[in-house]
Amino acid sequence: MNTTEELHIIFGTGPLAQAVMRELLTRKKRVRMINRSGKADVPSNVEIIASDAYNSENTRAVTTGATVVYQCAQPAYTQWPEFFPSLQASIVEGVATSGAKLVVGDNLYMYGPVNGALREDMLNAATTRKGRVRGQIAEALLDAHRRGIVRVAIGRASDFYGPLVLDSVMGDRIFPAVLTGKPASAIGEIDLPHTYTFIDDFGKALVVLGEQDKALGQIWHVPNAETITTRQFLNIAFEEAGHPPKISKMGKFMMRLGGIFIPEARETVEMMYEFDEPFVVNHDKYVQAFGNHATPLREAIRHTLTWYSEHLKTLKT
Repeated sequence: MNTTEELHIIFGTGPLAQAVMRELLTRKKRVRMINRSGKADVPSNVEIIASDAYNSENTRAVTTGATVVYQCAQPAYTQWPEFFPSLQASIVEGVATSGAKLVVGDNLYMYGPVNGALREDMLNAATTRKGRVRGQIAEALLDAHRRGIVRVAIGRASDFYGPLVLDSVMGDRIFPAVLTGKPASAIGEIDLPHTYTFIDDFGKALVVLGEQDKALGQIWHVPNAETITTRQFLNIAFEEAGHPPKISKMGKFMMRLGGIFIPEARETVEMMYEFDEPFVVNHDKYVQAFGNHATPLREAIRHTLTWYSEHLKTLKT
């Protein structure tokens, strides 16, 4: 049962949106989620509304009365340059009318390749098509905040994994194989350090940013468990599943080859620098401001395996 009438609105019903939803429900908040179909597998006390978020009249209508709006929706991975800016602009326009805070779930593409750990004060230096559009969106959001149009906080995460996370380098290419003792197909140089984000930590961080006025007008790297190599990550997963580790590697050439047939694989090629060099995220700013709630790595992997185990059973029925 919701114990407050404070209304929290989430655009999207994917893995991040549902992680935000779960965190809000633990805090007894009233939750409304927006997607195109008006359907999603969520608890009965969560309101689902069908709406086209590309239309600012719609975003204005569905966010009326909101305390915080969480932007967790995105176009198809292959369509970011064409559609992401207009989606973001529509949501900003709608939220600006409602007067709610806007908390945006973001990634790390805009920085481009860097030397050392990623920090929030780095410039948007990406030359990739998806990195450039992410940088442009972030700059537009912060500009809207500076001009008093909307109050914005941006939470950034690395490649994520966890419940409902399928389309990720640590998604359905990995965990079903781990559970069945088959080779898990990892991308890039697997003996380099790579920070991964547990989706529940990402969701909780966005909720925290929505609660804290001092988060507004700024970028925050959400807290992550310790950074280890991809091989070490997978070894823990296999150990938790009770199988010896079996790992296959997929490099840029194979991704290009796969991209001939799979558009998403083709889009991933330009991001391969994240997996061919160390990719480490610094979250000190968030931790110093709000504390470190990152789930211990083994616990997060165990939780993910449990979800995938149940998910695979549903696919068989």
